[in-house]
Amino acid sequence: MRRGVVIFILVNILIITFLVRSVFTLLSLLVEDAAADAIHRSDIPSPNSSLIETRPQIIPKIIHQTYKNETIPEHWREAQQSCIDLHPDYEYILWTNEKSREFIAAEYPWFLDTFDGYEYPIQRADSIRYFVLAHYGGTYIDLDDGCNRRLDPLLAYPAWVRRTAPTGISNDAMGSVPQHPFFLRVIETLQSYDRSWLLPYITVMYSTGPLFLSVVWKQYMGDKPSESGRVRILMQDEYNRHSWSFFTHHKGNSWHGKDARLIFWMGGHWMFLTVLGFVLAGVVGFALWWAYGRLLLLGAQYKYRYRKIPGAATVSRSTSPLRMPNFLRRVSAKKDEECGVSETTYELYSRRD
Repeated sequence: MRRGVVIFILVNILIITFLVRSVFTLLSLLVEDAAADAIHRSDIPSPNSSLIETRPQIIPKIIHQTYKNETIPEHWREAQQSCIDLHPDYEYILWTNEKSREFIAAEYPWFLDTFDGYEYPIQRADSIRYFVLAHYGGTYIDLDDGCNRRLDPLLAYPAWVRRTAPTGISNDAMGSVPQHPFFLRVIETLQSYDRSWLLPYITVMYSTGPLFLSVVWKQYMGDKPSESGRVRILMQDEYNRHSWSFFTHHKGNSWHGKDARLIFWMGGHWMFLTVLGFVLAGVVGFALWWAYGRLLLLGAQYKYRYRKIPGAATVSRSTSPLRMPNFLRRVSAKKDEECGVSETTYELYSRRD
């Protein structure tokens, strides 16, 4: 195999390796079913079971929710009130924009610049839920999730989150003891993910939202945490699909824009987009190969055109407007004594000579 071909292949392998390495965690989420840490139906006592009283309750009885101010929109008030009514013995905290910033400034001042610098309000709403769970512990619930039964059975796990479709975990309902190592890692990682990714939806999802949380969770699981450090996963059937599920879902997604609809469309046509991606990759690869071949050909032509032949004379461009033929042989040279100029005689010779 020619040396140039080998170099071209190696360069492409390095590029592909770098790209795969950069998104390896995202790719691994596609095959992660969370079965190892799942909270199964058999693990959850029925709503009126006496077994609930015998289970340890290590997560504090606190319900956290977030909104920009104290005036909750009408379409979420029923959901909010259902959680309050079912848990009269729980402390309820609504984290408004003002209260959230005061908390960050007082308890985590190192994060205040990042908190204030977020472009979208939802990023502050996302980040504050991680901080309050790491600090106080308790259960966070989105305002568009109503409570269908008491949360007591979930207080037995040091930390839990909800499984989401098609992959990863969500941040719309979570529970934790104070200072749980997973949520400590989450808040410590937030600043390194504070980047803009062109589309608002992707920026939010990958800087503070569920995609960010899923990536940190996948990396955290790779460290094989201890039993007390495990993050248990509440599967979809267990949280809002049956009469015995914990939550009921109401109208939400208030921050989604046109770009979100584009992402959802892409999710619904992932097979077509996958095939299209391979086709485009093939076209780009062929174009690179063609351009590389052209560069090699031009380089070879240039080298052949200006190659010096041993014994052949070199004629300066300044003394002759024409390039000296490649196959001329010097026959004799004599010097004009009057002018002090050397005269050289050439003759044409065959390649076989």
